[in-house]
Formats: sequence, C-alpha cells, structure tokens
Amino acid sequence: MEEKVFRLNDIVEMKKQHPCGTNRWKVIRMGMDIRIKCEGCDHSVMIPRREFARKMKKVLVRHEGE
Repeated sequence: MEEKVFRLNDIVEMKKQHPCGTNRWKVIRMGMDIRIKCEGCDHSVMIPRREFARKMKKVLVRHEGE
C-alpha cells in the first residue's frame, strides 16, 4: 500500500463527509497528531497521525511554499 504524502497547509479530502456538508479540510498542525480545520464551518479536529493517514482519501490542493 502506498504511503500518503501530505504537508502543512494542504487541502485534503477525507473518506467521510463533515456534518456541515463539506469534505474539504486544511492541515493546520503536524506532529504526532494532525490538526485539520473544516473549510466549510472552520471547526478544527486533532487526530493521531496514523488514524489521519487511514481516513484521508486524497490531497486536493498542494500548498506551494518553502
């Protein structure tokens, strides 16, 4: 299985839709845990890196920087 590559400030799509109706999330913090913020309602969630990698579907927009 291929390893999913994601970086800070990338916009990602998760497997399950958020209750607000959108499925776009921005990665706002990386470490042992990943914090993502919903692009629809600005709700943020912190989840363990392993769980995030399992639940992430794909990267929609790559952050161009650094």
